[in-house]
Amino acid sequence: MEQNVLIVDDEKAIVDILKFNLKREGFSVTVAYDGEEAIEAVKRKEPDLILLDIMMPKLDGLQTCKIIRKEFDTPIIMLTARAEEVDKVLGLELGADDYVTKPFSIRELMARVKANLRRSYVKNGEDNGKKSLLSFGALHIDVDKYEVYKEDQIIELTLREFELLKFLATQKEHIFSREQLLEKVWGYEYYGDVRTVDVTIRRLREKVEDNPGKPEFILTKRGVGYFFKG
Repeated sequence: MEQNVLIVDDEKAIVDILKFNLKREGFSVTVAYDGEEAIEAVKRKEPDLILLDIMMPKLDGLQTCKIIRKEFDTPIIMLTARAEEVDKVLGLELGADDYVTKPFSIRELMARVKANLRRSYVKNGEDNGKKSLLSFGALHIDVDKYEVYKEDQIIELTLREFELLKFLATQKEHIFSREQLLEKVWGYEYYGDVRTVDVTIRRLREKVEDNPGKPEFILTKRGVGYFFKG
């Protein structure tokens, strides 16, 4: 069964280029030209991945991402022509899994699409991996179900947040640089900013730590990177 990618961009030329290349890679494609159309398309089609532009009429990509994330955990790659760091960080804060800055190389974008879809494929049980439950005091990570609990309360994580937490927890006490985490968790040669890791770590701490300012599980080794203390 073909995997469906939703392209959301108000520039027809970009939509046409993305549509052509995605179809050539074997994907089916749905198109929306603004945020409102995108939300309706997600509800109607439930795509496997969303390419979401930031600068759009009616409802911009950041607002659209926030609304979609309330109901769906579909992988979202933000597309932006803006160079400002704040836009990229805000997109990640709102639940986007990745971002690509225009102009981008089609080869790079296709690599990111495939990497994000692989993770979604595993999450939805299409890949037979080792089943296990990781427990660290009150924190429990169900690797098979892609669920995280604190005491008896489920913690809602994005797919990327879960992958990062799982990776660190399965190799506790091992310190990883941000570059290593981009390679290991994001799953391909990453051309973006290591700031991506910092944002995702911060979001994770806000969700799993009792006091994010004094984390118990996800710790920083100053000048080196991050590690999980179990």
